[in-house]
Amino acid sequence: MFALIPAAGSGSRAAAAEPKQYAMLAGRPMLWHAVRAVCVPPVQSVFVVLAPGDRAFASHDWSAYEGRLEPLYCGGASRRDSVHNGLLAVLGEMDAGDWVLVHDAARPCLSRQDLDRLVAECESHEVGGILALPIAETVKRAAHEHIERTVERAGLWLAQTPQMFRVGVLLQALRQARGEVTDEASAVEQLGLKPKLVQGSRENLKVTWPEDLALAESILERRA
Repeated sequence: MFALIPAAGSGSRAAAAEPKQYAMLAGRPMLWHAVRAVCVPPVQSVFVVLAPGDRAFASHDWSAYEGRLEPLYCGGASRRDSVHNGLLAVLGEMDAGDWVLVHDAARPCLSRQDLDRLVAECESHEVGGILALPIAETVKRAAHEHIERTVERAGLWLAQTPQMFRVGVLLQALRQARGEVTDEASAVEQLGLKPKLVQGSRENLKVTWPEDLALAESILERRA
C-alpha cells in the first residue's frame, strides 16, 4: 500500500503569503502533519506531488520520514492533473493492483483511528472507498446570496480524504475523467463504479480559510 499527497496548489483562499501546505502548525509545516498521518503501516512509501518550481519543500526538515518519503516535482494545474502525474511518475514502484491512499495536504489532523477504519473496511472491497461525514446541518441552495431552496439532506455526505483505490483503476479513472473532477472518487464514479463511504470524524477538517489554521493547531496540540 502507498500514499500520495497532491501539494502543488497555491491555497489562495487561506490568504497566506506562502502556499498553505507550508503554513506552520504546532511548530511544523501543515504538509509535515499530513505526511505523518499516512506514513504509518501498512503504507510503504508516501509520495508528495509538488509544483515543478517548488523551493519550499527542501527548506524543511523531513528526516523523520527518511526512506519512506519521496517528493515528485510534477504537479499540474489541477488536483486531477497532479494525482495523475504523480501516479505516472512512480508506476515503476507500484503494481496496478496495489492500493493507493490519496490524502489532502490541507488535512493535517487525520487520526490513526480514521485511517485504520478506512483500510479495514476497504481492503476487501471490490472498488475502494473514502472517508466521509453524513451531513447533519440543514442545507440551503443559494442564488445571489439569498436562499433559493432547502435541499433534502438525507443521503448526503461530505467527502474527506484519504481516498483509497487500486492504482490501475485510479489511473484509468483520472485519464478518462470528464468535466471538473474535485476528488478521486468522482473520477472513479464516472467508470460506473460505486466507492464505499466510511464514516470519518469532524476533526479531519480541511484547512481552507484563515480561521481553520487555529482550529487545526488546537487539535494537534491537544493530541500531543
